[in-house]
Formats: sequence, C-alpha cells, structure tokens
Amino acid sequence: MSSSSDPSLETVAPRAAVTSERKLNPDLQEQVPKPCMRAIGLGFPTSLATAFFINLVMSYPTQPSWIPSPLLSIHINNIHKAKHGSDSETYDTEGRFDPSKFDAIFSKFGRTHPNALTEDEINTMLKSNRNMYDFLGWSAAILEWKILYKVGKDKEGFLQRETIRGVFDGSLFERLQDSKKSS
Repeated sequence: MSSSSDPSLETVAPRAAVTSERKLNPDLQEQVPKPCMRAIGLGFPTSLATAFFINLVMSYPTQPSWIPSPLLSIHINNIHKAKHGSDSETYDTEGRFDPSKFDAIFSKFGRTHPNALTEDEINTMLKSNRNMYDFLGWSAAILEWKILYKVGKDKEGFLQRETIRGVFDGSLFERLQDSKKSS
C-alpha cells in the first residue's frame, strides 16, 4: 500500500479499502468491486453477486447525506459507518485497527496452529461472534470470511495470520491480484 497524505485516510479502514493502484475517489461506484473481486480470483457469478451485496449494504451508511444514492456508491471517507455487527471487532466504530482484538482471533480460535485458522475454526469464530437477531451482520461476516478463506488459504488449508492481517491493512488484495496476474 502506498503511503498517502490524504487526510481522509487517517484511519486504517479507509486505507484498507483503497489499494495503491487506485486513486482515492470519494464515490467508489458499483462497477468497481466486481473487477476487484475478479482480480483476486473469484469467478464472474460470485464477483457479480458479491459486488452487488457489498454495495447494497454499504452504500447508504457511507453517504454524506440522508439521500440514498441510486448508483449504490460507497463513500470511502465514511467507510467506518458501514461497520456491521457480529464481526471480530478488529476495527472500532471509528475505523481504527485494534491489535489486541486481532490477536484475540488467534488466541481464542487458532487451536490447530497458533498463527493460522482452519475452515472449522473460522466457522467456530463466526458462531461465537454472532449478535442476537443480527441477520445482516451474520451474513456479512460469513461472506467476508468465506471469501477470504477461499482466496487466501494455503495448500494445507490454513488461513495464515499475515494473510488475515493483509485484509485489515489492505495489502492482501494487491498480493492476490499480483499472484493471479503472474499465474
């Protein structure tokens, strides 16, 4: 991730949402996530459905006004407002990364390997993090972690700590995109 002096990137959440290959655009339109998903190795139907779901859920909370965007645009400057429930709480409500919460993922759920998670351990974490009647939060968390596992697991089926950290700092998407280009 390239460093930026843009004040809108003052918290980790917006920096993670913007890769070094794209200039910060306050209106990240709905056509952007689909090519991003394709670039990291998801198939066309999955990319299309995921992009639509992401924009549908994140558009309104990130708008600078109360008027919804008909284009389902996501405003990166307000990305912290789209934080959902039933998550790992690694980001706080202002978009700041909490290293202790990140470490807790592995201390609580990394039973097979201390610095990696298996698919079963991810499922256990997702169930443990559920908030009562938070169906949207459950769905968002499942979508996020299942896609991450699909594109980020190693040959032994582990999702490594540095891979997960790459999601939170934004570097994973560039690494995945580069590996898909080279293969």
